Amino acid sequence: MQYKCLNMTLYRGLILAILASLMLSACGFQLRGITELSFKTLYIQGATLSISRELNQSFKANGIRVVENKSDADLLLEMLNETNEKRILSLSGGGKVREYELNYHVSFRTREPANPIWSAPQTVQSRRDYSYSDDALLGKLDEESQLNTDMRSDAVREVLRRLSAIKLTAK
Repeated sequence: MQYKCLNMTLYRGLILAILASLMLSACGFQLRGITELSFKTLYIQGATLSISRELNQSFKANGIRVVENKSDADLLLEMLNETNEKRILSLSGGGKVREYELNYHVSFRTREPANPIWSAPQTVQSRRDYSYSDDALLGKLDEESQLNTDMRSDAVREVLRRLSAIKLTAK
């Protein structure tokens, strides 16, 4: 009797696992994978930003080689600037800060080595709100730091998405 109950429990678990996998595949879920880019080599110039390291790692993970010489590159990327802003979003009745808004902006432009004209500068923006309390100062500082890190990671993914839209002219 116990053996039959155990068999039935395993059978139900297997059916639930199959149903769950079918539901996930039916909704269009898929892992992020690599970004399809129309270039294989890239030269980066301009300012060194806080996202530069993570951006280089993303290029490497997507099979893009960052080269040291402009003439070896399929595409030139110029990192123009980045800004971090923190502003008060709301105050309590006693004049204490209740919420902050964090903004992150990064600007870049691209061009092909054979073309002397740069593309129009593109800006990637990220925004987060978070509640604030003086009673939990250390926790809120940690939360702010984590939100800034998340915004930079989002910006790297958005830069890659925008670079994936670039179609190079034939050499």
